[in-house]
Amino acid sequence: MLEKILGFIKKPTSRDIVINTIGNYLNVLFVAFFAFLLVRIMHPSDYGVLSVLLGIAYVLANVLDFGTTASIYSYLPPMIEKRHKNIYIFLKTILVYQTGFSAIVITLLFIFFPYLDKIFFKTGAPWWELYITTFSVLFFIWQNYAINALSAAKKFFQANLYLNLSNLIKTLFIFILIFAKLITVGTIIFTFGILGPAIFFLMLIFEKKYIVGRILQAPIVKKEFRFGYTMTFFIASQFFNLAQRMDLFLLSFFFSKSPEVGYYGLAQKIILTVMASIGSITQVLSPNFSKIKTRQEIIKEFKHGFLYLLIPALLFIVLFFTPNWVFYLFFTKKFAQTAAITKSLSLPFIIYTFINLPFLFLLYTVKKPRVILITNFVFFLIVTVGCLYAIPKYGVFGPPYVIALGFTVALIIGLIFSIKEYRKITA
Repeated sequence: MLEKILGFIKKPTSRDIVINTIGNYLNVLFVAFFAFLLVRIMHPSDYGVLSVLLGIAYVLANVLDFGTTASIYSYLPPMIEKRHKNIYIFLKTILVYQTGFSAIVITLLFIFFPYLDKIFFKTGAPWWELYITTFSVLFFIWQNYAINALSAAKKFFQANLYLNLSNLIKTLFIFILIFAKLITVGTIIFTFGILGPAIFFLMLIFEKKYIVGRILQAPIVKKEFRFGYTMTFFIASQFFNLAQRMDLFLLSFFFSKSPEVGYYGLAQKIILTVMASIGSITQVLSPNFSKIKTRQEIIKEFKHGFLYLLIPALLFIVLFFTPNWVFYLFFTKKFAQTAAITKSLSLPFIIYTFINLPFLFLLYTVKKPRVILITNFVFFLIVTVGCLYAIPKYGVFGPPYVIALGFTVALIIGLIFSIKEYRKITA
């Protein structure tokens, strides 16, 4: 038994997951420290505005991925393995098309953001904070693209090194802002959304200047974008990412400028922080799923994936049983209600942890993004309609029940289609 455990730990996948998990948790520690610091120097209502604006930036950065994450993880690993001549063409094409499409949406946001904030988000933030949020979206998009490309190439150490060094510099910059008494919603968004990604790119260009140069010199070939696969997953990811934030957005709509929005925003940030561990595991598993050919390999990867995903599932359970005084220690009693909200959110996300297995199979092995689209659309409808009913009735404790229902339905749909596709594969 001990030999099996040691053999499992020594696997290249396990090593990569350890590296990626450590790197992601260093990032988690930085995020937690930022929250720990900011809740002590910002009013709950200001922190609520910050949570909503950063939430908008993060959602748009994920939405404007345009499905390129799936394309990169699905097609880049086999290209690298075979040393395909189109590697740099593929990377250049993905970047150019993604940037071009994103620029259109970001321009529209730049024009209409003040009006949208007035009628829907209702943060009351000044125009310059809204525009900094808008520009930060493009920087997040580029950073995500670079991290995905490095991860698909199994360069997990470099990706996490650049990310956490940028976090360290962001921390130092925030302290400078504190001493200069320049801490505002706008300066924090600038630090997270523009300065951090800019530092990441400078380090990447400095160390990988040969590869960056080859990508810049490569031609753009339209077919490398794979519109059918990419755009289907793009639409699917839009529904999921919007669903992930609709609870906070609708809370902002029903309880404009209320401290409850700040409490919930902080609780959501804690949950998203734990979710980073899921991302660190699926990033490593994705290239493996893209190479599966037989039923035996499917069963093997599902077993491995289940064992690895038990780690974040246990973290959510630990979070549920964490004493309230731990939350007070980190976030002060000023945010006391955050503890109860976080615990109520932690249990539904245990279900989400294991949804990733059928999704990895459907997206990277059998390449059926349409199934992901159907599942995410159903999840979005459940969360949106459910929150419209639950928030006015139960306040901040309504969304967790709705999210649990949505994840349960999504898991059932994913498993049904996975079994169907599994039976089509030869033994």
